[in-house]
Amino acid sequence: MQIFFDNWNTIGRTLLVGVLAYVAVVVFLRISGPRTLSKMNAFDFIVTIALGSTLATVLISKDVSLAQGVTALGLLITLQFVVTWSSARWRLIKQAVTGEPVLLLFEGRMLSEAMKRTRVTTDEIRSALRTNGLAAFEQAHAVVLETDGSFSVVPTGERQGNSTLQGVRNRPGS
Repeated sequence: MQIFFDNWNTIGRTLLVGVLAYVAVVVFLRISGPRTLSKMNAFDFIVTIALGSTLATVLISKDVSLAQGVTALGLLITLQFVVTWSSARWRLIKQAVTGEPVLLLFEGRMLSEAMKRTRVTTDEIRSALRTNGLAAFEQAHAVVLETDGSFSVVPTGERQGNSTLQGVRNRPGS
C-alpha cells in the first residue's frame, strides 16, 4: 500500500532534504540574530508559521527543490530582518507591524473600555496580579497588555513616575 510506504527513494529524499533544509534554517536564524527568535507579536507569529509551512513543503513535496526551499526560507528571514530593522528605526513602521501596548489598569482601577477593545477579562488581570505577587488591584500602579500578548504589572510601591508607560495607549497624559 502506498499509504504506508511508497519507496526508499522518497524516504532518502526526505532525509537528505530534511537535514539540509534544517541546517539552512539554523544558519539563517543565526545570521539574522536573536530578534528573529524573540517573544512573538503578530508579525513574528506569521513569519514563524510561514517558515514552518515552507520547511514542511520542502520536506514533503517532490515538486519543490531544495534550492527553491532554501531560497524561500532565506527570503522570509530576510524580510523579517528588514521589517524588524526598519521598525527599530521608524515609529510608524513599528506601530504598523507590532501595534502598541495598551493600559488596562491604572492606579488600582480597571479601564473597562480598553479591556473590551482588547478582549481581556477581569480574571486575566487578576491572574497577572497574582503572578506578580500582588493581592489587590490597589497594589498595582498599572497593568499593560504588551504587543506579544503578555501582561506587564507595575506595582505601586516601586513607581517613581510613568516613564515605563511611555508609548502605551491610554496612559495618563497621552
